[in-house]
Amino acid sequence: MSASDRQRAEGPQAPSTGDVNRPRQTDEGGIKKIGVVGAGVMGAGIAAQVANAGLPVVLLDVIPGGAAKAVEKMLRADPAPFMHRSNARRVATGDLATDLALLGDCDWIIEAITEKLDAKRDLYAKLAPVRKPGSILSSNTSTIPLAALTEGADWAADFLITHFFNPPRYMRLLEVVAGPRTRADAVAAVSAIADQALGKTVIPCKDRPGFIANRIGGQWMQAAINHAFDLGLTIEEADAVMGAPIGVPKTGVFGLLDLVGIDLMPHIAASMKASLPPEDAYVQGLREQPLIARLIAEGRIGRKGGKGGFYTRVKASDGSSIKYGIDLKMGQDRISEKPLLESLEVGRRDLAALVAHPDRGGRYARAVLLDTLSYAAALVPEVADDIASVDAAMRLGYNWKWGPFELIDRLGPARLAALLRAEGRAVPPLLERVGEGRFYREEGGALQALATDGSYRPVARPDGVLLLADIKRGGAPLAKNGAASLWDIGDGVACLEFHTKMNALDPEVLALIGKAIAMGKKGAFRALVIHNEGENFSVGANLGLALFAANIAAWGEIESMVESGQKTYRALREAPFPVVGAPAGMALGGGCEILLHCDAIEAHAETYMGLVEAGVGVIPGWGGCAAMLRRWAENPKTPKGPMPPVAKAFEMISTAYVAKSAFEARDWMLLRPADGITMNRDRLLAAAKARALSMVEGYEPPKPAALRLPGASGRAALMMAVDSAVALGRATPHDVVVCGHLATTLTGGERDHTEETSEDQVRTLERQSFMALLHTEATLARVEHMLDTGRALRN
Repeated sequence: MSASDRQRAEGPQAPSTGDVNRPRQTDEGGIKKIGVVGAGVMGAGIAAQVANAGLPVVLLDVIPGGAAKAVEKMLRADPAPFMHRSNARRVATGDLATDLALLGDCDWIIEAITEKLDAKRDLYAKLAPVRKPGSILSSNTSTIPLAALTEGADWAADFLITHFFNPPRYMRLLEVVAGPRTRADAVAAVSAIADQALGKTVIPCKDRPGFIANRIGGQWMQAAINHAFDLGLTIEEADAVMGAPIGVPKTGVFGLLDLVGIDLMPHIAASMKASLPPEDAYVQGLREQPLIARLIAEGRIGRKGGKGGFYTRVKASDGSSIKYGIDLKMGQDRISEKPLLESLEVGRRDLAALVAHPDRGGRYARAVLLDTLSYAAALVPEVADDIASVDAAMRLGYNWKWGPFELIDRLGPARLAALLRAEGRAVPPLLERVGEGRFYREEGGALQALATDGSYRPVARPDGVLLLADIKRGGAPLAKNGAASLWDIGDGVACLEFHTKMNALDPEVLALIGKAIAMGKKGAFRALVIHNEGENFSVGANLGLALFAANIAAWGEIESMVESGQKTYRALREAPFPVVGAPAGMALGGGCEILLHCDAIEAHAETYMGLVEAGVGVIPGWGGCAAMLRRWAENPKTPKGPMPPVAKAFEMISTAYVAKSAFEARDWMLLRPADGITMNRDRLLAAAKARALSMVEGYEPPKPAALRLPGASGRAALMMAVDSAVALGRATPHDVVVCGHLATTLTGGERDHTEETSEDQVRTLERQSFMALLHTEATLARVEHMLDTGRALRN
C-alpha cells in the first residue's frame, strides 16, 4: 500500500482523542464543557447537539430522574436528536436539587427552563455559588428581555441570551443577544463555539421582544391565519399560497401550526402582547379565533397531540390513510381537497403576478405579504442593524427560501410601497429610502445590501466561510453545460458543481466530469472539490431517463450510460490530482458512488449517504459495489478472510441503508476514519478546499485493488440469509431476485476464492447484473413507482 493509499485508509487527520464520532477539532473560544439546565424538549435537544459536537455536557432537570429519562427518550426519537447513538455517552445527567455541583467545571451554562421570569431569576441565584469564575451563563428564552433577566445582578457581565430553534440539531439559527454589561469576550467565545462546533449561524439581535425570527414569523402566521378566515380560503388553499410561491416549506401556515403545536399560538400571542406597545402592528392584529380555541380545548393541537389538528389522518378499512382537513367556516372535518386556484399557477413563476391576481388566492397573498413585509421593513434597525441578518434569521429559523427583504426585491420595493399607499397604509422609512432600487445589488462581483443610512455595504461573511454563491458572482466558470459547472475557487483548486433538479446525475454531468479531468491533467488546477449548495448533494442517477429508455427498449443506450458512469468515476479516482467530495444533505445512489471514488471526503454533519439502488430493483452500477468491497478490505479493523468485506457490503446495499448523519456513515465505511466532518454547512467548502490543498504535495493516485472474493460458496451463504429474511416476512419475491444478482457481483461470480479479482472485474459483474435486473417487469414497476410517489414499491 502506498503512502497516499495508507493516508486514505487510516488517515493522520483522524481525531487524536480516539473518539471517531467527534467532528474535526475547531477553535472553540476556550469553552470545553457545557451545562444545560432544563431537560424539556429544547434543553435536552441543546444538550444532544453539544454532545454531537464532541463536547462533554451536563444536563440537569427539576424533576427527579427527568434528565436521564430525556436522554433515553431522545435515543428512541425519530428524527433523532443525536447524530450517533454513542454521542449520548457524553451527556452526564442529574437532578437540579442534588447535583448542582456537576456544573462547577462548566465553561458555559445554558438555562432552558420554563418561560417565567421569577423561576429563571431563582435559578440564577442558585447557580451563583457553584459557577466557576469567568464561566458564561445564558438563557434560551424566546420572549423575556435580557434587561429583565439581569436587573440588579452582579453577574450581568457573564450573561447573554442564546436563543436556539427547535429541533436544535436541525435548525441552524442561533439568535444571540448581549446586554450593555456583557463581556465582549463572552460573546466571542459563545459565538465561536456555536458557529464552529454546534454548526449554527450566529445572528446578533437587539434586546427586543421575539428578537428577529419569532417577531416576524409570529406576524406572518397571525396574518396568514386571520386573512384565511376573512377571505374564505380553505386550509389547503391557504397552505398552497403560503408555500412554494413565496418560498415557504410546503406545510404552509396551517400545516406548520399542526407541526409545532396549535396550543403554542396563544402563549406566543400573550407574551408578545405583554411586551410590545399597543400600537405595534402585531398587537393591533391580535384576534382570537373561536375555531382555534375549540381545537385546543378538544386536545386537537396537531401532530404531537395524537388527535390531529387542522389536518387529520384516519385509517380506512383497507389499511390506507385518508387525509381530512377542517372547514374554517363550518368548523367540521371533510376529506382534504386539492387547491385549484388560477393564482397558484401564475404564482409558481412570478411573485408579482401572484400578488396582482384577482382571485382569492391572489388577494390572500397580497394581504399577508403586505402585513408581513411592511412589518419586517419597519423593524430595522429596531431588531437588528442590517437587513442581511433579518433575512438570514428567517431563512434559517423558519426555513424560508428567501428572507423578507429578498422577497421585497422579488416583488419590487416600489410596487410594495405603491400597494401600501393604495390601501392608505404607512410606508416604512427603509422602504421609502430604497425607492426604485433594490435592497440587494451586486457590485464588482460582490453582494451588497442597503444600510439604514441609504448606502450599500458588502454582506460580510465570517472568517473561514467560503460560499460557492459568492464565487459565482465574481466571474465565469472554467467550464459549464446544462447540468454542471466547474469553478475556480482560488489557490489552484477547482470546484465541480451539479445543478440539475435535485442534482440528479445524467450524461451531461458525466461529460463535464470528464472535461474537468482532462483540464486538470493539463494543469488548469492542482486539486478538485466536488460540492454544491443545493438542498441535497445528489439524489443519484436520473431515473426518468432510465425508465424512458427502457420503455422504448433502448437497452444499448442504457448500458452505454452505465459503462460511461463506471469509466468516468474510475477516471476520477485515477486522476493525477487529489479529489475531495464535500457533500451535504442526501448523497444517494450514483451521488454516493461519486463520493466513494474521491480521495477524501469532507462531509457536512447532516449528510445522508447510502447505496439505495435495491429500493428501485437494481444494484449500484457505477462502481459502488467494487468501492465498498475495497473499503472494507482495506479497513484494518475488518476480520481477515474473503467473506467479511462481502458480508458488510451485502448487508448495507441489499437493505438500501441510508446513514442518517455523517457519523453513522462512518459505521458503514461510507466515510473512512480519515474523512472529515464539518458541523457548519457554511464552512464546508473552505474545509474541503483546505483538505484538497493538504494532499497536493507528493500526491499519487491510488493503486488498483486486488480483491479476494469467496465465489460460489460465499454466494450460497448470503442467499441463506436472504431465505431467512423471506421466512420472517422481511423480504419480498423481487428482493430475492435483486439480492441474488447483488450476491453474485459481490462474491466475484464464478471465480474461485483462491484467485485475485480486480475492481474492473467486479465492475463488469455490476454492469451485467444492473442490465439483467432492468429487463425485469418488477424492477421497472419499482422505478415507475418511485418516480410517481417518491416511495419504494415492495413487490
